[in-house]
Amino acid sequence: MPEEQMASPGGQPSTAAAPSPPAARPLDTIDRAILRLLRTDGRASIRSVAEQVHVSRANAYARINRLLDDGVIRGFSALVDQERAGQGASAYITLKIVQNSWRTVRKQLTALPGAAHIALVSGDFDVLLLVHTKDNRELRELVLTRIQSIPEVLSTRTLLVFEETDLGLEEGWGGGEGLRG
Repeated sequence: MPEEQMASPGGQPSTAAAPSPPAARPLDTIDRAILRLLRTDGRASIRSVAEQVHVSRANAYARINRLLDDGVIRGFSALVDQERAGQGASAYITLKIVQNSWRTVRKQLTALPGAAHIALVSGDFDVLLLVHTKDNRELRELVLTRIQSIPEVLSTRTLLVFEETDLGLEEGWGGGEGLRG
């Protein structure tokens, strides 16, 4: 039985859907402004966020906690300049995979060195993978030796990235103090 199917207590595949997450609460203009600020500077202080969106610190704190609790904000991370971090080659790799093998392939791609983003997509290919490697030689090895050796991968196409721009960060990211009061 494929791993994507779930067995019922009688051993037969279950057709019942997995429990869905709670419905998303609508975001108001203040929530959207907070998200925009935190995307620009994830280390912004509560005080700074509150001042910029014109609410009290307690209100900003409660809203950020709600956004975290609701899963709207999944976490905070550093924006890395891949080239300065020794990862001079970046590429998007498209993959065609065996039908119903997404979970298996995703697990294997997640373990690849330099894998930065993996998405199941529609269209002419099934998976879009963003990778960062030291150089083109390492990228070649990753594609030809690691990715193409995955049995469920039928074909790949590699698109080299010449230049990147992170959208939503036009103002740059400042050196905030972290999410503190």
